[in-house]
Amino acid sequence: MSNDPIALNQALASFDALWSPRIVTRVNDYDVRVAKVEGEHLWHVHDHTDEFFLVLDGELRIALREADGERTVTLATGSVFTVPRGTEHKPSAPSGASILLFEPSGTLTVGDRHDEVPAHVDATTGHTL
Repeated sequence: MSNDPIALNQALASFDALWSPRIVTRVNDYDVRVAKVEGEHLWHVHDHTDEFFLVLDGELRIALREADGERTVTLATGSVFTVPRGTEHKPSAPSGASILLFEPSGTLTVGDRHDEVPAHVDATTGHTL
């Protein structure tokens, strides 16, 4: 990884694939990833790590299955949200969004446990930009 400044808008402009994050930098043992998203991801859970979301553009919805039932959080541009480890969740962006994710290097986009992976979701640990 280069130690040069990274323009996130240029990083996002460099690819078109949806639900296929690109690693823009690393902080200690964590990846900083950007992704373009539209439609629905899948229900999944990360057993050992939280998952941080920052919406760069658009609107992201995250459905959560918690001990007291299901709820959906809606994140507008500039909003952040952390899904706690062990919480089943399903991101979606009906009108499309650009997001930044912060999670340990090697974390699978589909978590440790998940529904069947649809063809439009890239089951990856992130691609180098």
